[in-house]
Amino acid sequence: MNKKILLAFLSVSTLFTSMGLAYADEELTPIPRISNQWTVDVTPYVWLPNVSSTLNYKGQYLNTADANMNNIISNLKSGAMISGEAHYGSWGMMADVVSATLQKSGTTSVTPAPGYNFRVAMKPTLQQTMLTGAATYNLVNNKDANVDGLLGVRWISMTATLNLALDGTNYSLSDSKTVSTVDPIIGFKGRYRIADSTWYIPFYADIGGGGGTTNVTWQAMAGVGKTIEKWVDVSLVYRGLYYDMSSSKTNGAGLLQKTTFQGPQLSATFHF
Repeated sequence: MNKKILLAFLSVSTLFTSMGLAYADEELTPIPRISNQWTVDVTPYVWLPNVSSTLNYKGQYLNTADANMNNIISNLKSGAMISGEAHYGSWGMMADVVSATLQKSGTTSVTPAPGYNFRVAMKPTLQQTMLTGAATYNLVNNKDANVDGLLGVRWISMTATLNLALDGTNYSLSDSKTVSTVDPIIGFKGRYRIADSTWYIPFYADIGGGGGTTNVTWQAMAGVGKTIEKWVDVSLVYRGLYYDMSSSKTNGAGLLQKTTFQGPQLSATFHF
């Protein structure tokens, strides 16, 4: 009798242990499960891109806030970066906000005539705020991959300021222009699980334009991530964002011609 009780106890223990291990494995999968309840993800991140922008000033093309990743911290005056998603079943919505002010100081030599040499101090500044919002719909969801299609808009506001000062004199010049645009975008995003592990490849891509001041805009990212716990995972990706503005001078367009942001991004995603 005691042997039967012990055998039954061991059988139940083995069953619950197996269920617990299976549940633990399910908890640690990096691929989200589709369910008929609300899920929310919040992702604060740090993006350190190389920034290059071309300014059309009085018919001349000039480089404005042109900073590389090595000096981005010294050029960054302020910034905030965060994204979020909410899902119910196959449908969802997402939002991403990037706000940054970059400023770079330098001097250049000017020789208007033989024997005259002046140094001009320049302080170009680029302020930009970008908001991407989209509705999403799940296209693929299995144990190895999750892919959502997305349709939405991206709003961006850029202010380019050029400050010039002639060393040794009181002469200075400052000019500032602002351009903003809202453009429809279409794209996809998702994750691919690596070898049935808690490691995964995050990816994102969108393209759009036609908002009145934009010829084309696109954004893309890909990298590697790891699920640490059920409620959090981390990722490191390379992210690029590009804007090609219209050459028209109406409504403030024509100031910023081409702007590129590209560099690594470190993120932590919290699941609720």
